[in-house]
Amino acid sequence: MDRSRLETRLVERFDADPAVAHVVARAAGDLVDSGSYPTDVDASLTVEVVIANLADAPDGTDLAGRWNWWMGALELSHGGYDRFCVRPDAV
Repeated sequence: MDRSRLETRLVERFDADPAVAHVVARAAGDLVDSGSYPTDVDASLTVEVVIANLADAPDGTDLAGRWNWWMGALELSHGGYDRFCVRPDAV
């Protein structure tokens, strides 16, 4: 997954602060590197997959909240995703 492209798309799609988009893209990259997502979901983690899943978060949720909402859903369904959440003090 192209982290730079993801950062750009996050800013465009969610009108996100570039610094927050950078942190979320880094977390997404860590998720890719872990290999957890394709093993659990049987699909590749792409920029489009990230954007689509974050778009499903409740309206009015900021980018970090959207990411954490998705990681929470994956945690509930598969376990092991808490480690990819974005800490508020990291953004």
